[in-house]
Amino acid sequence: MRSMSRSLGSGISILRSPSATFGSLFFSESDFGSGSSILPGAGFTDLTAEVAKFVHEAGAREGGVTLFIRHTSASLTIQENADPTVLDDLMTALKRAAPESAGWRHDAEGPDDMPAHIKTMLTATSLQVPVLRGELALGTWQAIYLIEHRARPHRREIVLQFIGSTI
Repeated sequence: MRSMSRSLGSGISILRSPSATFGSLFFSESDFGSGSSILPGAGFTDLTAEVAKFVHEAGAREGGVTLFIRHTSASLTIQENADPTVLDDLMTALKRAAPESAGWRHDAEGPDDMPAHIKTMLTATSLQVPVLRGELALGTWQAIYLIEHRARPHRREIVLQFIGSTI
């Protein structure tokens, strides 16, 4: 079975306001070497390096970074980054929780449409990660992932916000 984890080489745009620093995580055309600006189909995409880059570029010292995905058929999670079989097993569990063959009425975009919405409901569309001394306060084996629940590639956008003290 192929590993469901992918690396991301995206760009970040940053907007500063008096009370917070905002950014949007966009996917660039060279993200996956295909000349495409969309994520490949179902699986996990590791966002940790891009979120850490945002925190660094925002000049963050102490506070929290919020991630919010602006979609209803993809989600966010913090999970183990050491053993790729964990991500494979999580994809299997999500497929079992919301199978395509369950006779869903909402199938306007294909048989994976409603299962993708259910998987998003079972996971999360936003995350909060503490920032301590300018670094994400993740555990040793933790990474931040986007989970794509659709079989076909889709464009995805994640809004980032840092609130706290800066340098």
